Amino acid sequence: MTLFVLVPGAGGQAAYWALLVPELERRGHQATAVDIAEDDPALGLPDYARIVDQAIGDRREVVLVAQSMGGFTAPMVGKPVAMIVLLNAMIPDPGETPGQWFENTGAGEARRAADAAAGRSGEFDASTHFLHDLSSRALAVLTAAGPPREPADTPFRQPCAFRRWPGIPIKVLAGADDRFFPAEFQRRVAKERLGIEADQIPGGHLVALSNPAGLADRLASYAAELRNGGRGRG
Repeated sequence: MTLFVLVPGAGGQAAYWALLVPELERRGHQATAVDIAEDDPALGLPDYARIVDQAIGDRREVVLVAQSMGGFTAPMVGKPVAMIVLLNAMIPDPGETPGQWFENTGAGEARRAADAAAGRSGEFDASTHFLHDLSSRALAVLTAAGPPREPADTPFRQPCAFRRWPGIPIKVLAGADDRFFPAEFQRRVAKERLGIEADQIPGGHLVALSNPAGLADRLASYAAELRNGGRGRG
């Protein structure tokens, strides 16, 4: 049995994983959705990593799944994990801040180019870029969770304090319909920064809400690779 520790993106709301957790449990796994008060300016990247460490505890068979800005937390986690899955995630270089990442990777340009190609406005809009493929059930989950947390500025100025990515299997999983970090952009960054090919799954940026069953299947397949001795990037 694998424990999936689920790290949310900007805002830090565990509710993002509400539809995925039962899907993973139906497949015989355990899942812990981490909640991080990222609207609190007193907390920053080291605090986010500490909160994730507490969620991992003493477990060893752990797959760490990091969504979007959670990619900056993943390499700072101190507890050992068996695999990291970067889900529509920001992939940092050592010492890079989240604020620098957008310029360094060309994320904004990639989004605007994809918008132009699809005939969308280049202006960011949450409904257009985050909510476009969510069902009424998924939207109800977000509504029940309350207003989105506006992330504090604190972590965007902090360097991601790690020397190198750990020598464990690392997966990059990109939503084919992600309008915020287009899949082609994610594939490029995964290749440039990790030297690996990104996998792809149907769904947008909030794929854990738009395609929880498909995501659970993919995560379960990654866990099976670990049990069968499969190795990813070392």
